[in-house]
Amino acid sequence: MMKEDNMNEEKISEYARLAVEVGVNLQKGQTLMVCCPVENAFFARKIADCAYERGAKDVIVDWRDDYISRKHWLYADDSLFDRVYPWDADKRNTLAKEGAAYIFICGDDPENLKGVNGERIRRWETARGRDLKEFLDLETSNGFPWCVISAPVKSWADKVFPGEENSLEKLWEAVFAAVRINGDGTAPEKWKEHCKRLESLCEKLNGYNFKSLHYKNSLGTDLTVEMPENHLWLGGGDTARSGVRFVANMPTEEVFCAPLKTGVNGTLCASMPLAYNGNIIEGIRFTFKDGRITEVHADKGEGILKGAVDTDEGSHYLGEIALVPYDSPISNTGILFYETLFDENASCHFAFGQAYSASIKGGDYMSAEELLKAGINAESCTHTDFMVGSADLSIVGTTHDGEEITVFENGNFAI
Repeated sequence: MMKEDNMNEEKISEYARLAVEVGVNLQKGQTLMVCCPVENAFFARKIADCAYERGAKDVIVDWRDDYISRKHWLYADDSLFDRVYPWDADKRNTLAKEGAAYIFICGDDPENLKGVNGERIRRWETARGRDLKEFLDLETSNGFPWCVISAPVKSWADKVFPGEENSLEKLWEAVFAAVRINGDGTAPEKWKEHCKRLESLCEKLNGYNFKSLHYKNSLGTDLTVEMPENHLWLGGGDTARSGVRFVANMPTEEVFCAPLKTGVNGTLCASMPLAYNGNIIEGIRFTFKDGRITEVHADKGEGILKGAVDTDEGSHYLGEIALVPYDSPISNTGILFYETLFDENASCHFAFGQAYSASIKGGDYMSAEELLKAGINAESCTHTDFMVGSADLSIVGTTHDGEEITVFENGNFAI
């Protein structure tokens, strides 16, 4: 277990302040919910300190533990994977409706559920989507401010840096670097500048108003993605319905949008492994026709991947298209994190499942039926990112006037 006295006190304190002040931009009188692994209780306490200093109404912590979690998935009564306990669902749904802020702290063994019955995982995802629908709908439509950050645990660090005695310290330092923390207290200002850069790139992409994008690389990707009318590229910060600005992912290097649900055709090959629900999936390949995933293949973990795609009808369609240059800070570390929060910010990626409603003009205030009519995938209980970027990725956009614009060349932005 990581001890607080093993860590750089200044960096830990700065990280906690960054999550509270910039990540969720906690307001006076607002409740904060923190989801955290038990190994990093010291970090959750730092976040609670910052939150109460900022005037939080309350700080509620949900703890999780890899050991207990694995035992649950292996041995718990089978009926439990078809429902969420009512009090747990009520807590999350109620806090979301009240506009509480959420900080989700990633930090788990990437293979903690290896060998667990994949059907149990699929059933649980379906039940979670049903019983937490209010929470999930508000999350994807900016109904409350939320932020996903990370705090390493030893099992994860050993996967990233195998055979190294100081693996945990090395992973913490890699995390600090990725979120622009060096212990001098300047991270919040750095993040404001970084978000402005991403937002400027979104303005440029929105100016093109692409009709479609064509992806191609040597891995086998050859995919055409049509874009819906009134689509919006997003990146950097988001705005909650309350008007409060927040940053949903730390780190973030992406600009993203939602594709036309029925407008994706061709082959898409992943460029990196995917850590999904305690399993590692490698060699992912999808075939699309009229937006729907028609073929699912993987060199490792194919059954788990198929279960994820089969979660519901909406999980058979893409909900996100995201652009990240190959020459970017996280990619340039050369570290494979086995954690989507980091790996997706080292690579262009897609997500199957529900789209973020803000990807359409006025989408945060549309019903699911209105969003579907607008052309995006608005009904799924899952949102699973997978990485497709490579050093030779080409993306060519076509405007409504038929003009072709090279968006990516040799893995990087060309606009």
